[in-house]
Amino acid sequence: MQFAVLGSGSRGNATIIRCGQTTLLVDNGFSGKELERRLASIGCGVEHLDAILVTHEHSDHIGGVGVVSRRFQLPVWMTQGTAGSSRLGAVNELNIIDQSADFSIGDINVLAVPVMHDAREPCQFIFSHGQIRLGMLTDLGCVDDAVFSAYQRCTSLILEANYDEQLLARGPYPAMLKQRVGGRYGHLSNRQTADFLSLHHSQSPGVLKMLVMAHISEKNNTTECVKAALEPVVADAVTQYYAQQEHVLGFIDAH
Repeated sequence: MQFAVLGSGSRGNATIIRCGQTTLLVDNGFSGKELERRLASIGCGVEHLDAILVTHEHSDHIGGVGVVSRRFQLPVWMTQGTAGSSRLGAVNELNIIDQSADFSIGDINVLAVPVMHDAREPCQFIFSHGQIRLGMLTDLGCVDDAVFSAYQRCTSLILEANYDEQLLARGPYPAMLKQRVGGRYGHLSNRQTADFLSLHHSQSPGVLKMLVMAHISEKNNTTECVKAALEPVVADAVTQYYAQQEHVLGFIDAH
């Protein structure tokens, strides 16, 4: 199994998962033209895609889903709550995901995991094939017991570290937006992410081999702040990458 992060942040998100004969696009907050440009940079084309999965209806995740689905006749998978959003528009073929559903698309098994975020029915995904379990976990305000249990056996993670608490407090956002970002239905801070990884290591030592930090805020965080928070808790055996908004993180083998 391989994956590539085409972009990660508040101005557009899209991730490619491929295994065997199956290639999935998870979210698309980019225009069709921009998606094609980013795919081309990693030697991939929209014609290689088999389906689109959507985590929730915020525009940085769903904005380009409808147009790409229609133009390239791609089926789309999402929860009923997400599908009810006016931001989606028409799609080629809509498949409704029951939260906590376990299903397969081609060669990839998919587990939908409900999360706490300020959207109608948000979920994140764990992709598996054989012994490989690749978890995507962004856009949530807290890691509850059910989420931790679902991701405990992941061998690779694309994980949110959205904001540094001090930078958010001092930053340019209005008070209401700061409360939203830092609230229970917002995003994970560097500290929360470090706590999650520390518990993951203590409960499942040696399981996690690959870590991609994602959805790092351009205004309320820095890569240096994320590294400083995670360095004490990430084992030396864990390979680390940092996804960015403007630059594509090319294909990586999931462990």
